[in-house]
Amino acid sequence: MPSFHFRTAELGDASDIVTLVNYVYRGESGMRAWTGEAHLIDGQRTDVQAIKEALSNPRVRIVLAFQSEKLVGCVMIRAEMQKCYLGMLTVDVDLQKAGLGTSLLREAENTARGRLQASQMFMYVISLRTELIEWYTRRGYELTDRRSPFPYGDQRFGIPKRDDLEFVIMSKDLT
Repeated sequence: MPSFHFRTAELGDASDIVTLVNYVYRGESGMRAWTGEAHLIDGQRTDVQAIKEALSNPRVRIVLAFQSEKLVGCVMIRAEMQKCYLGMLTVDVDLQKAGLGTSLLREAENTARGRLQASQMFMYVISLRTELIEWYTRRGYELTDRRSPFPYGDQRFGIPKRDDLEFVIMSKDLT
């Protein structure tokens, strides 16, 4: 198994984070990645302004994963009372299925539990992403009965290719 090291992102990392996230989720590489969304959504997944805003928020942490000195993964967590929102779990296309996603998820859960004092993690997953929902389920996350609409018309989140996108909400007890 490849060796990875982790650290918390800083403002200077914003551009590298955006490059990695957009590469993995959208475009040609997003078609190769089993976690990609290119078959559902065009355009960007995030931008530098959004990442800098997140990194400027004291309730947000972005955990970065490196192989040697190369950024190969990231995950964002945001504290919301006793819960943490998990988003933007990203693993370089060429390293998917190498265990990095599970390791990043574990790092995010440990950060939420330890630094942010959260007792629960939750996330939004596009309902059509059954393989991703199953992946999170195998790691202890459960579907809730709540759903949320996709932000149609807000190009900061990309350009949907379908009109039936919505999010399911998954959660996991961290205690």
